[in-house]
Amino acid sequence: MKKTTVLLLLTLLGSLCAHAKYNVLFIISDDLTYTALSCYGNTVCETPNIDRLADKGVRFTRAYCQGTYCGPSRASFMSGYYPHATEALGYKSPRPKIGDRQTWSQLFKDNGYWSGRVSKIYHMGVPGGIEDGGHGADDELSWTERYNSQGPEWAAPGDAETLENNADGKKPAVGGNTFVVVEADGDDYVHSDGKTARKAEELIQQFDKKTGSRKGEKFWLGVGFVRPHVPLIAPASYYPPFKPYDKMVLPPKIPGDWDDIPTPGINYKTSQGMEMDIRRQKKLLGGYYASVAYMDAQVGKVLDALEDAGLEDETIVIFTSDHGYHLGEHDFWSKVSLRDPSAGVPLIISVPGKEPAVCNSLTELLDLYPTTAKLCGLDYPTANQGKDISAMLDNPSVEVRNAAFSVAPMRKGFLLRTQEYSYIQYGEDAEGGVELFDIQTDPEQYHNLAQLPEYKFLANAFKQRMTETLAEVRNNDLGITYK
Repeated sequence: MKKTTVLLLLTLLGSLCAHAKYNVLFIISDDLTYTALSCYGNTVCETPNIDRLADKGVRFTRAYCQGTYCGPSRASFMSGYYPHATEALGYKSPRPKIGDRQTWSQLFKDNGYWSGRVSKIYHMGVPGGIEDGGHGADDELSWTERYNSQGPEWAAPGDAETLENNADGKKPAVGGNTFVVVEADGDDYVHSDGKTARKAEELIQQFDKKTGSRKGEKFWLGVGFVRPHVPLIAPASYYPPFKPYDKMVLPPKIPGDWDDIPTPGINYKTSQGMEMDIRRQKKLLGGYYASVAYMDAQVGKVLDALEDAGLEDETIVIFTSDHGYHLGEHDFWSKVSLRDPSAGVPLIISVPGKEPAVCNSLTELLDLYPTTAKLCGLDYPTANQGKDISAMLDNPSVEVRNAAFSVAPMRKGFLLRTQEYSYIQYGEDAEGGVELFDIQTDPEQYHNLAQLPEYKFLANAFKQRMTETLAEVRNNDLGITYK
């Protein structure tokens, strides 16, 4: 055989290996801060199943969502466009704006994959949507099959307490976006996430390499867990590591912490605003950790099912959250804020054959769509606003972004997060105020530099950059050519 022929064959073989048709297993938690995971350094809340994925994948330390509450975030990473490009700024589907353009899972479906979801991938009300078992703001065109996981939520039998706006202790457990802790009766499968794990196991078994009814087919499967979104509910067996609650350690409370923060920068849920004393704050923290531990156990069941089906070496596995969450930092609780605990997300990507690593480069949830398409050899729309970060999976020092962009529409807030600075402005002309933090010297973001004379030039430069970023985001034509 001629040398040139051999080289050609080797090149073709390398190309095929580089674009293997992997399965994609996308696992997403709801309202999860990276600070609650032991693989990100938490020493109180153990998450062995997410940790085991981190041990074999690439763990990203500077990943950011594109919207700091679930509606715009989920619409963004599933559509491939920023919230201000699709105008999906609330709790709605991006479909009316994107028209016939393919969502992330739809691209795979249109390329011969079976595409399915279990529970919450697009926005779905919690607890209301889980109680009624509906589809929420889902996009039917994204799926071959879709399943919901109905559960009792805050009304589950057990020991329950409403923690916010309940200073006299007389308010019963209530639904809605309210801090309620429920030490629930029964096992994992009473609740939504247990049902989600069981359904995901059943679906993965269909693709079992030896016995599955769909063996040989490829899949894109989204598994959406709703914990630790409130109500903070888990079977009672998950609570003992965090009790008595008074042993929980809250973040430091700094006198005058809010003095240099513009009014829109004070989060919508604070200990002060919710009349939560220290006892309630500590119970809230313990209840959150119990919900995380419960969710982690369900992740383990899904990972076990993948291994049992013999598909571990053929499947890209992603774990993340729709956004982060405050657990008392700056006396803030919940999401919406554009500070790191709320705008940052855990992100782990495991690709067969690639070495485990930690990547400190900036990335966005928007990047998942083009990256998985590239890894699987699929062409994707050129107008997709994400970036292919597959090179980071081989070399974590690679950088494809010099800033991450996120928004908090209900506060008219905008974030540009670089490696050195976090710049936040409220209002498109910054009329609501500005925050600027030096992440190198002030990683906890206590000292707003924006009004200091020596930082005026930098703050103004960031403001101009924000104007340019918004214009670029909005001018996207949502084109349908491919790359």
